[in-house]
This record gives sequence, structure tokens and C-alpha cells, in this order.
Amino acid sequence: MIISSWNINSIRIRTKNIEEYIDKIDPDILMFQEIKCEDDKFPYDFFENKKYNCYVFGQKSYNGVAILSKKKLLKIDKSFKDPNKQSRLISADIKISNKLVKLICIYLPNGNPVNTDKYPYKIKWLNNFFDFIKKEINNYDGIIIGGDFNIIPNSNDVENPEDWENDALYRLEIRKEFRKILNLGFKDSFRIFNNEDKQYTFWDYTQGSWQRNKGLRIDHFLISDKILTKIKNVEIDKFTRGLDRPSDHAPIRVIF
Repeated sequence: MIISSWNINSIRIRTKNIEEYIDKIDPDILMFQEIKCEDDKFPYDFFENKKYNCYVFGQKSYNGVAILSKKKLLKIDKSFKDPNKQSRLISADIKISNKLVKLICIYLPNGNPVNTDKYPYKIKWLNNFFDFIKKEINNYDGIIIGGDFNIIPNSNDVENPEDWENDALYRLEIRKEFRKILNLGFKDSFRIFNNEDKQYTFWDYTQGSWQRNKGLRIDHFLISDKILTKIKNVEIDKFTRGLDRPSDHAPIRVIF
């Protein structure tokens, strides 16, 4: 089984890129963030022609998350208590190797600039998310959290980390919140298989960031300890960033 997570940065204008990705990788499940459309504007026909069931929690013009699955999912939930009532989390249940697993697709707030109300919103969102996961973790054989966390976990996940110390993606307070979630019983799954520096999932559109590999690792799969033995590998599909009209994020993919 392959599960991919991708901040697509507007799903309706990236269908050609998505098609190339599906043709090459053939994921069983796709989690999307920043779909930037309401539910009724989502390209259902495109995905249904690719044999995916669509579970969408959209929002006009920005945000929005979705889970696409070849297998029908159960218990679709959009009720997470977002402090600003934005569409940033959708979850569903699935069986993996006869284990009941909760899939959670998230688009965590960016939080910048830190001297505005965007930063306390991010902190409140993280606090609510921690409480949400703490309640759910004992109800499942495993939990998979995939998405754009807008968090740089460690110094080797960004070039020149000292330049980011007061940024909402890397502030110590934010990284501590990330570790609080891990301490509930999760692993940052990519780092189980790859400890190299300069392994990024995001490259800004400006200043030749992609060409210079000047990026950030902010898209993650956090996977509960209970199902870690089921993971074969976790990879970043960087080739998508070199396609025409790409998202500024690349998908991250976990293989069970």
C-alpha cells in the first residue's frame, strides 16, 4: 500500500501534474492540502475516472483538504475544532493488515508574521490538535498523520537554521509543540529511513530556490509506534517540483 501526501497549492490547476504523479507512482491513497476550492468545485470526475473515492473538506479560495482513496474509507470526520473555523483537517478510518488505522490529513497554519494574530492562532491550533490526538490514540491500532505541518523539525531540515529562529515555522516554541505530539507515541517517519541533510519538501517560487535546492522540510508523515513495523520506506517525490506549473511542495510518500 502507498499513501502520499501533497500540498497541491490549488488542485484545479494542477490536474496535469497530478495525472503524471498517479501514472508514475500509482498511490492507493492521496492526501491533499491547500486544494483552494469549495466542495462543489472539486474535480470529482477527474479522480473518479482514476478510480478514486473522494472525501473533501473545501474552502473558498484558500486552505481546504481532501483524501482520495481507491478503497472506500469509513467514518469520514471534518469536526476538528479549528479556532478560526477553517478547513484544515479531515480524517477517515481504514484497515491496514487487519489493523484499524485512523488517517488524518492536516494543513497546519503557517503562523507568520509572528507579531500578528496568525501566530497565536497556530499555537491554539496545535494545542487543540494535541488534545484531539491524545483522545484518539487509544481507540485505534494505529494512526497516520500526513500533511503540510508548516513546521521545520530540526536544524538539518533547513539551510542556515539560525536565520529562521524567529520564524513561525522554526521557533523553539513551535518545535516543542511538534515534539509533544511525537511523545504521544509517534515517529517522524521520513527520518527513520533518511538522515541526510538538505532533504526538503518545499522550495519557494522565488530566487531560484528549486534550482539551488534551498528548501524546507515541512511536509511530514507522523506514524504511531504501533504500526511502524508495517512501513517499508518513506520517500519525497521531488520530481514533481520540476514539472510545468508545479506546486511549491513535493509529495511525501509512505510505503506499507
